[in-house]
Amino acid sequence: MRFPFVLPLCLGLLTGAVACAEEPAAIEPDPVPSAPTTSSTEPDLPLDTLRTFADVFGRIKEDYVEEVKDQSLIENAIRGMLSGLDPHSSYVNGEDYRELQVGTSGEFGGLGIEVGMEDGFVKVIAPIDDTPAQRAGLQAGDMIVRIDDKPVKGLSLNEAVKLMRGKPGSQIQLTILRGTDDKPFEVVLERAVIQVASVKSRMLAPGFGYVRLTHFQAHTTDDMLKAIDELKQANEGRLKGLVLDLRNNPGGVLNGAVGVSDAFLTDGLIVYTEGRVKNSQMRFKAGPDDVLDGAPIVVLVNAGSASASEIVAGALQDHRRAIVMGTQTFGKGSVQTIVPIDEDSALKLTTARYYTPSGRSIQAHGIAPDIALERGEFKPLADPGLGSLKEANLIRHLDGQTPATEKAAEPEEQLPLAVEDFQLSEALNVLKGLNILDAAPRR
Repeated sequence: MRFPFVLPLCLGLLTGAVACAEEPAAIEPDPVPSAPTTSSTEPDLPLDTLRTFADVFGRIKEDYVEEVKDQSLIENAIRGMLSGLDPHSSYVNGEDYRELQVGTSGEFGGLGIEVGMEDGFVKVIAPIDDTPAQRAGLQAGDMIVRIDDKPVKGLSLNEAVKLMRGKPGSQIQLTILRGTDDKPFEVVLERAVIQVASVKSRMLAPGFGYVRLTHFQAHTTDDMLKAIDELKQANEGRLKGLVLDLRNNPGGVLNGAVGVSDAFLTDGLIVYTEGRVKNSQMRFKAGPDDVLDGAPIVVLVNAGSASASEIVAGALQDHRRAIVMGTQTFGKGSVQTIVPIDEDSALKLTTARYYTPSGRSIQAHGIAPDIALERGEFKPLADPGLGSLKEANLIRHLDGQTPATEKAAEPEEQLPLAVEDFQLSEALNVLKGLNILDAAPRR
């Protein structure tokens, strides 16, 4: 039996690709699964309702002010059926379908934002790192109300995304409404070819590593394992702890989420799905190896962490393998199946929900952090006062002397981690605390 092409999408559309189409592992397209029958006494088709549909179809054909093609009417009817289900089910055809199949190439043109639809406006789910949107300061939760002075209200998500696309180097003006502010503001961005590097890493302190996943692509797991291996080699073969940063990560490939979770777990369930049809019920389990050999992990999340990010955070949290810090995640826990109709069109249909190993539904709930930590700002005092009186402050103090053979090195200016990223600094403090507890003698 061949299974349907399961695509756990990234909460909407990227502004350079129709959607985050995922690459399944040995999963091939299949016709749409038939819904279970409810009762032998009920007719297979709602004949009266279909007669009404046929009457409306005929009336439009005959009486509408302009002639309308049959294909256009039928496609609009299909779109209407799907739009009434949930925000992620839709009908795609033509260029949209071809772009959906391109999916996770990791490179596309646009602004670099993950978007969805809410109350008739385009909502920013997350800006992607090192893109025009991120550099312009767009934030998760921003509402786009106008695109180049054109109102978004009344547009479909596909139509809004097409307006935001354009030739790299061309400019676009977005009108943004943020939070409860009454006054929208304008942001001018320059379109670019978006190249998504899904894994970034560095050392936070001796023995403590940092890995940021910006997106889940087909190669994210391999890239993360390579990054962790490099961090370990720079620290005598092991790490004392790791911060896994999933903030503003809108999701992506299901296999990427499973692979990243499996890298830190040695046994048990990672995630499972449940739907009405048998083929939508899947279970993913962890293998025996832990790339960190049990070293503590802190996972950073926020409202821009969605879909695949929530799978990883939920799995590590349920298995008590990591401490989740930050704010409540987005809550996108549904599975979309791409059902090809013909060569140029398909249905994107929600067929299942994700559940964490303990049975928690991600859909509309998200992942609650173990330690709630809002985005903060740390500002050191400009003038500490008399409490920091030093020799250099004393009148007629001796100047320091540098030997003639040596040249005084100019210190490099580097912001403290707490100033650069308060949440990350707190995550590092938690990791250090866990190491102290682990090293303490047991009684």
